[in-house]
Amino acid sequence: MILTYKPEVIFFKRPFKIAHGVRSSTDIVLTQLEYDGTIGFGEASMPPYLSETHKTVLDFLSKAAKLLSEFKNPFDIETIIKAIDELAPDNTAAKASVDIALHDLIGKLKNKSCWQLFNCEKERTPFTTYTLGIDEPEIIKQKLIEANSFKTLKVKLNGENDKLIISTIRSITNIPIAVDVNQGWKDKHQALEMINWLHDKNVLFVEQPLPKENIDDSNWLYERSSLPLFADESVQRFVDIDKIKDCFHGINIKLMKCTGLHEASKMISSARQLNLKILIGCMTETSCAVSAAAQLSPLADQADLDAPLLIKNNFFDGIEFINGKITLSELPGIGVIQKG
Repeated sequence: MILTYKPEVIFFKRPFKIAHGVRSSTDIVLTQLEYDGTIGFGEASMPPYLSETHKTVLDFLSKAAKLLSEFKNPFDIETIIKAIDELAPDNTAAKASVDIALHDLIGKLKNKSCWQLFNCEKERTPFTTYTLGIDEPEIIKQKLIEANSFKTLKVKLNGENDKLIISTIRSITNIPIAVDVNQGWKDKHQALEMINWLHDKNVLFVEQPLPKENIDDSNWLYERSSLPLFADESVQRFVDIDKIKDCFHGINIKLMKCTGLHEASKMISSARQLNLKILIGCMTETSCAVSAAAQLSPLADQADLDAPLLIKNNFFDGIEFINGKITLSELPGIGVIQKG
């Protein structure tokens, strides 16, 4: 198998404010895995908290290319993914790009969509949320117009003007909201007060209310919360699930955190056994990585996969949303076509 890759820069349509600051762009590395004339596509997206850069991703992929050239059977997924994971610690986005390309390749070789490979029911896809960043009330009102075809909103909060943001939305619509705090509430009592305030605001759940290292506080909040709590930064990979089972009601699985589809599917199985809810999420990604994540969405309770709607130059045609519902195609692999 031959692995190739190239860096690209993907720009947001608009500045996108999140709890730890403002980013106007994010870096993407695209990969291709070729076997006997068939090509699988992959992608690495590098948010700041993963501590990956173009250099670290490209350095890792250089090692991965050499390793993959030694494999003759692309269908030996377990062995290949294990070998890639053991190349170096961390580097989860780089590893995810290889995993995605491998699954896309295998799906094409078998002429099956990845949702079929994972025994998913295509019709069971959830609706995705549409993300609203931390903005002034007038901008939020404008973004609500853009989101009018979606059934659920994801709203970023950070402990500063939270009530104003929610009140602004509620002055326009009573659409269900998923609240994403990105570790922004530093105090457990503040977090509980906000959750109680949000309880009658048609909020579905609260994502990562406290800093990930505050395990005891998260457990305290979990025991008192009137809304479901979902872990994001607190759960990176499979090994983290057992550590947080008494602190959250659900987990946000992202391919860039967990190294790809192979581990994500295992995380779903483990979480179900622990009666945890599943949210399939994404970073700032093109339709390549998001379409890959969407293949597992029929196994999830919630989805946050609107990233292709927030970027300017998407390199792929892939995932579609019909009135906000994730719609999977019959295309083999992860279901994308590279744009010319």
